[in-house]
Amino acid sequence: MDVAAASNPQSPAYRYAPMGRHRFCELGLLVLAMLATVSCDRREGGATSAVKEVRLGYFANMTHGQAVLGVASGDYQNAVAPAQLTTRLFNAGPSLIEALLAGEIDVAYIGPGPVLNGQARTHGQGLRVIAGATDNGTVIVARDGSGIRNLQDLKGRKLATPQHGNTQDIAARHYLKDVLHQPDLENVIPVSNAEQAGMMSRGEIDAAWAAEPWGSFLVAQNGAHVIAEEKDLWPNKRFTLAVVITTPDFLSDHPDIIEKLLRVHVQWTRRLQEHPVQYVPQLESALFSLTGKKLPKGVVAAGLGRVEFSDEPLQETFQSLSDWSAELEFLPERVDLSGLFDTTILRKVQREASSTQPQKEGADASRRAGNG
Repeated sequence: MDVAAASNPQSPAYRYAPMGRHRFCELGLLVLAMLATVSCDRREGGATSAVKEVRLGYFANMTHGQAVLGVASGDYQNAVAPAQLTTRLFNAGPSLIEALLAGEIDVAYIGPGPVLNGQARTHGQGLRVIAGATDNGTVIVARDGSGIRNLQDLKGRKLATPQHGNTQDIAARHYLKDVLHQPDLENVIPVSNAEQAGMMSRGEIDAAWAAEPWGSFLVAQNGAHVIAEEKDLWPNKRFTLAVVITTPDFLSDHPDIIEKLLRVHVQWTRRLQEHPVQYVPQLESALFSLTGKKLPKGVVAAGLGRVEFSDEPLQETFQSLSDWSAELEFLPERVDLSGLFDTTILRKVQREASSTQPQKEGADASRRAGNG
């Protein structure tokens, strides 16, 4: 081969010549440029790959109100566009955790109990809590005619919880064992929320440890009465009921998507904190669309009165539930919470929201003055 021709970029021989010094150098420079671009993206917090679909999991429940309203309003879809938002409803925390760990969903709303199980299963490598969602919002209700007037009367009575090992189930079993000193927990009956009303009307359960709106539903549907709120059993009368989670890989690879989702989450948290009654009709309509069942009048409003919406995931709740789960032998040992919480992006979104709030309030005041 003519060496001069093979060295000339304009020559056909150049294109088919074995890789020589010049082409090797050009290839090396190209690789370095690509690596620099990826490195820059990581440093600036950008996604390392395009996302065509964002998959969100949640429950058709008022304690997942930010998700219910954020999806129904189109806010989540608008936030992640041009990616497509795909939603998936779950009835139980364990199945949601399975879906998340299997890569079937990307971000989810869920209670702390199943999160602890996922943390233990993956040895701290599979989940990240990126925000809180709701606090409190769990009531203990008793069947009319059961003779149960207070928590102490629950001893030995047939008590329903939504699912074996879920957040309410752990709390109920802990109370019966450690506070009421029951010798066994055979009176605790895991029953799905939707089936509890029928069992209560037939006298098959005496009481239920229920998250809202299901506690208020039993009051409206069955004439049950509230004997206590679970928050009164916690220090400072506050505990985390639901949080937002993702996987470490999705958080690392797509921080921009997480930031967009959390902006919507924080906006809806503020709205539900400041004007909960205003959003009762929207929440009723959204829940009806998801479930096909219309809740009795007043149930959503009553439930909202007990739920506190919050961005903050209370780590002390997770620690207590971890201790109780180990004592109840749901888990072989207390869960190591190291690395579970990552609120870096949440803090950024909260700072942005705080900085724009005074401007919004000033604009609202100006509009009110102009209208006056």
